[in-house]
Amino acid sequence: MTVISKAALATSLIFMTAAANAQVLFTYGGKSVTKNEFLKAYNKNNSDTRPTDQTYRDYLELYIRFKLKVQAALDKKMDTLANQQAEWNSFRNQIIDGYVRDEASINELTTEAIVRGKKDIHLAHIFVAAGKNATLEDIKKAQDKINAAWDQLQKGQDFAKIAAQYSEDATVSENKGDVGYITSLVLPYELENAVYSTAVNKYSAPVRSKAGFHIFKNLGEREALGRMKVAQILLSFPPDASDAQKEVIKKRADSIYNVLNTGSDFKVLVTRYSNDNISWQAGGEMMEFGVGQYELPFENAAFALKKDGEISRPVLSSFGYHLIKRLSYKPATGDITNTPLRDDMKQRIVQTDRLEVSQKMLLKKILQVTGFKKNKVNEQHLFIFADSVLDNKRTPVFVDVTAKTPLFSFTKKTVAVKDFETYLETLRNYDNMKAGKTRAQMLQEFTEVSAFDYYRQHLEEFNKDFKYQLNEFKEGNLLFEIMQRNIWDPASTDSAGLKNYYNAHKDKYWWESSADAIILTAISAQAEEFRTKMKENYKDWQKYVNASGGQLNADSGRFELNQIPVVGRTNFTEGLITANVKNESDNSVAFAYIVKLYPNREMRGFNDARGFVINDYQVFLEEKWITDLKKKYPVKINEAELKNLPK
Repeated sequence: MTVISKAALATSLIFMTAAANAQVLFTYGGKSVTKNEFLKAYNKNNSDTRPTDQTYRDYLELYIRFKLKVQAALDKKMDTLANQQAEWNSFRNQIIDGYVRDEASINELTTEAIVRGKKDIHLAHIFVAAGKNATLEDIKKAQDKINAAWDQLQKGQDFAKIAAQYSEDATVSENKGDVGYITSLVLPYELENAVYSTAVNKYSAPVRSKAGFHIFKNLGEREALGRMKVAQILLSFPPDASDAQKEVIKKRADSIYNVLNTGSDFKVLVTRYSNDNISWQAGGEMMEFGVGQYELPFENAAFALKKDGEISRPVLSSFGYHLIKRLSYKPATGDITNTPLRDDMKQRIVQTDRLEVSQKMLLKKILQVTGFKKNKVNEQHLFIFADSVLDNKRTPVFVDVTAKTPLFSFTKKTVAVKDFETYLETLRNYDNMKAGKTRAQMLQEFTEVSAFDYYRQHLEEFNKDFKYQLNEFKEGNLLFEIMQRNIWDPASTDSAGLKNYYNAHKDKYWWESSADAIILTAISAQAEEFRTKMKENYKDWQKYVNASGGQLNADSGRFELNQIPVVGRTNFTEGLITANVKNESDNSVAFAYIVKLYPNREMRGFNDARGFVINDYQVFLEEKWITDLKKKYPVKINEAELKNLPK
């Protein structure tokens, strides 16, 4: 019968049990590292190197040493140290926002926006205001008014006529509700959905937004115009400008246009004449835009420009007269596989209310993965309780609704009425956070907040990339901590150990040809002045530095000749001031004063060799430590998997 050790048996069991789901590359003690984990680390740190058998083996040795050191730190419970915990929590807070968003839903919204962006919709609009400060009575009145407009449309009344009668849009008296063309990402998402689901010559049912109620009519569609980048010169109207003042401004705009046609610099004229404070600072350049973002006359004139560099005639808007120069144009391709287009669209999406939409989509997934369960509760009593909290009154006593009554739960947490009470106490002091909301809506918002909080607190359980990055940071910090304690600090403070190591390895530490020297760096314009002073009295070099106001820096000591900045071959002699060596990057020059010359090779004394000895002693201590760690945590490499790593 063959007898095997416990360690060998444990290693065999690790390889056997892990083989089904992940190939183990090596084990150390009772721990295992898979091929995928190793490759992730290898590829991150060797991105510029083509993998070979040798590069894999070289990195494997480094990675094994790394894992052994981290395990030693864990065994000493260094991960429980206050500084380790604080730094880990700080890092977690720094990176978590990048993970608490649903990339799948953002990609879905990106695709939708690109597809919708293939066409522009000519839009008419009826609007009745009911904003964030509206009372329940205000909302009821607005809803009645929009429904009245809807009833009239249902009876076949003309949309423009009904818009003029009911709409509260400030421009309705002029445009009869016609707001021009829009495309994707111009309107809030809920309104865009209504617009893009409305057929040509049809109108939508009333739709609610944060601003109020809307009815949209699709007046027609066209192939999308795309996006434009322009520069402008704006000659703005003063407040309450008279017709005479506007005429003067028009003539000035015509004159500027004529000057531009003679080849004058657009940016120079922007500086002289433009009244747009935002674009003026950038030479008139505006942010890239599509249809539906600016007034129709400005938009039409911009998209009418056929080539880059072309300049429009003066364009009248409610702001004044614009001279528009086309800088670049992007057609609307609608290609959902176009990577630059997707990246650009995604950046725009996360800066709009679509990010909130994505969060709502993420919420559905969160409720699934966190094991969310809603408990039955007497909501009538719960909302009476909520009213008392919000009014800062004594809370009523109910048998079926107490502070401990569970409202809902997650896999590892139960949320009770007491938690809801705390949330309501926060809302109590912020009218804008509770205005117009029913108690049911507040409960729903509390549920969502609680779900997101739980998800953030347990994100490692749901996101493997987040878990990996956190663990990578933790292991790196532990490595630094244990190296500091076991190697770096002992190597620099163990005087006896350092001297013993030096005495045993004296033959490693030599001075090549060297000199006691003062190496100076000065601003070029001041270099000759300082060279003259050094010739007169080099011993006052520190005074020269102190009095230079930062114009001169210097360092003194013994340097090997190849460490002294020189131009070409130099014949070193005592008292020599070397020629200037110019540094083109900062327009400074370096030169040296040779105090004493040591032309022959000499053994370094302990003090001169100390820096080198510390470095070598650190390596000595580390190698000894690694030998001990490999005995404590026996390493077994799966040679078959190592040979099969991708080349």
